[in-house]
Amino acid sequence: MFLLLLSAIVILCAMLIFFSVSNKPDVAMGWTLTREDIARAKKILHEGSKTKPDEIGIIELTQPDMNLAANYLLNRYSKSAAKIELKNNMLRFTVTMTLPENILGQYVNISFRLGNNNGIELPHLKKFKAGKLLVPAKFAAFVINKIIRNTSLNDYFILATHPIKYVKIDQQKVTIVYYSSRETLIQARNLLTQSTDSPGLDIYRQKLAEIIAQHDPGWRLSLADLLKPLFELAYQRSTLENAIDENKMVIMAVNDYVNKRESKIFLSRPLSNLTSGQQYSVFLYKRIDLAQHFIASAALTASVNGQVAKIAGEEKELSDAQGGSGFSFIDLAADKAGTRFGEMATSSPENARKIQKAMSGIKDYSDFMPDPRDLPEHMDETEFKQRYQSIDSPAYQAISKQIDARIAATPIYNTNY
Repeated sequence: MFLLLLSAIVILCAMLIFFSVSNKPDVAMGWTLTREDIARAKKILHEGSKTKPDEIGIIELTQPDMNLAANYLLNRYSKSAAKIELKNNMLRFTVTMTLPENILGQYVNISFRLGNNNGIELPHLKKFKAGKLLVPAKFAAFVINKIIRNTSLNDYFILATHPIKYVKIDQQKVTIVYYSSRETLIQARNLLTQSTDSPGLDIYRQKLAEIIAQHDPGWRLSLADLLKPLFELAYQRSTLENAIDENKMVIMAVNDYVNKRESKIFLSRPLSNLTSGQQYSVFLYKRIDLAQHFIASAALTASVNGQVAKIAGEEKELSDAQGGSGFSFIDLAADKAGTRFGEMATSSPENARKIQKAMSGIKDYSDFMPDPRDLPEHMDETEFKQRYQSIDSPAYQAISKQIDARIAATPIYNTNY
């Protein structure tokens, strides 16, 4: 019986692969994150964060909300797209994921439906298709459950489903009722931060610690003083297969140090041996904030994507105009350069190797960050509106394009990537 079941699962997986792969996507690719998307995503996250431990929480998601969340998550890890529809009290999913080059096709297309059997409960799989192949829902659900339970996905599945009390699907929205326990919050923190403790990242942290220990306190610590030797190490450690991951670890390790106060909030343990001993501020063009903006945007791009980093940078400056240090095109230039740096370092294995080699030979930080100090800054909301109206105005776009041109002309970016 076991061999028969195993054979059936193997045959089904082979059929799913064969029928779901195609050169034509079922969902149009090229989903882009707008300012409205960011605002709505923040609101959704804020609603969830208001639930205190050991309390019952309720989240209501409309069809646009679910499409935003699904596409955000898919684009975080790969070039993929999803279309979610609410119809006849069911959730209809169509998902397209991009594959590496292969002889079968460029995309994987899968569609399925989720619905409640009787009233309010956890949703069940009602229909499953791999490309044009219709698979019996119960059998597909059984196989999917076996795959999840016997792989590393199980921890994430338990984390996602255990707190949920019930899910109600109707014509306008999906209502999720969940219990926010302290145990679940601890599990989530540990699971989502476990990559921070990887041996590879510890190697770069140790290298950083050596750099800091040897630094002459009579001189400013430059961001180039950190990035150059770490990328030299990454170049030595990397092949095409792991270059992107190595670059991500370099960027994350440096961001942990440069933005150490902010990083501590998100980590489940101290920043290794970097939290002990002398701590130095890190500079670009004699300014601490420029180094912080640059590497934070690079880290956000490396872990999420460039769209998020770009909009987050503009949102930060608009917020500063309303009551902080004021809108700064100087900070925005650092955000843009950091985003470009993060994109180049992680866009492809070939580009990852190129940036490693280029960063190993830089002279100073002017090779990766153009001088922005002549740009306008310290503008409150009134002054910003008087001079630039909004970020969509021709005056604003002119400076934005000027910044982009400066970045493009900088040695590291002035390369055929």
